[in-house]
Amino acid sequence: MKAKSIYFILSLTLLTACKDKLAPVSPDAIQPLVVTEQTVFDTDDPAIWIDKNDPSKSLIIGTDKEKGGGLYAYDLQGKIVASYPDMARPNNVDIAYDFPYQNDTIAIAVVTERKANAIRFFKLPELTPIDNGGLTVFEGETAEGFNEPMGISLYTKKEGETPVFYAIVGRKNGPEQDYLWQYEYAVNANGKLALTLARKFGAYSGKKEIEAIAVDQELGYVYYSDETAGVRKYYADPAKGNDELAFFAQADAKRDHEGIAIYKKDATTGYIVVSNQQDNSILIYPREGKPTNPNQHQLITTIPVAAVECDGLEITALPLDPKFPKGMLVMMSNGKVFHYYDWNTIQTHIDKAQK
Repeated sequence: MKAKSIYFILSLTLLTACKDKLAPVSPDAIQPLVVTEQTVFDTDDPAIWIDKNDPSKSLIIGTDKEKGGGLYAYDLQGKIVASYPDMARPNNVDIAYDFPYQNDTIAIAVVTERKANAIRFFKLPELTPIDNGGLTVFEGETAEGFNEPMGISLYTKKEGETPVFYAIVGRKNGPEQDYLWQYEYAVNANGKLALTLARKFGAYSGKKEIEAIAVDQELGYVYYSDETAGVRKYYADPAKGNDELAFFAQADAKRDHEGIAIYKKDATTGYIVVSNQQDNSILIYPREGKPTNPNQHQLITTIPVAAVECDGLEITALPLDPKFPKGMLVMMSNGKVFHYYDWNTIQTHIDKAQK
């Protein structure tokens, strides 16, 4: 059965059962080229691991977020090829490359494990844990939800000969300032992974929570969704300070601003993509801002998608295989699945909106 047919049956079932709770998928919604196999509980957030030797063997790494859920690896056909189950509610995942480990450089996936109050580290593509059970975050926080990690994005500072690796972590609840904590992670003298708190930063509206976080590696910015309030922008490098650079998308979402990812046309231009959860659509913003103000991100267009109630999403602009010649957008959807979208289709909608 083709992916579109599978999606139609799944979507119809979901919408019939939950018609009073979920917005309908738009008749002109972009359809995924691939819908993944189902997880056990509830998908939440994807990341994309690029096989540098053969991009057609790249993997989607995604979380299944309930207690007992885990981390999954999918091939480009949507098949589950590896998993790490029985985690304490994993939420978000991100990927870093060229991390020095045991006389080698490796790719890693870093996952928030909410009910363990920790972040987990896995070697890719094998999904092999390398963290001795996890590293505790938000230590000393005792208020409800203040020590439960949810969102995560990784930043590699490449100034100088030795790169510095950071994890920027959000949580279920937090104060109106310093909601995010940024950690440097490295292998210590004993050969074990360790965290060093680099800073606390980030404003919070107090309206819902902060989960989705994305780093623009080349331009050095971090974006995060202050759900129902908007998207906030800061420098990713702690040395550049904690001043908020932008607070945009405030009136653009139906309710929750959710997953964030960046499509990179080149080193400095492209798009910031935000999932408009209750509208079953994505919001598109210029990555480079305006010529007179790089921190002014005005809505370009809203594009309806078939993904239902999307939490997390991720994008690559790299060609992966003939189905995705200009890259792909991966979106979580209700039904325990992820959707793979051809970026060419999305770009067509953007081009039309910009004419």
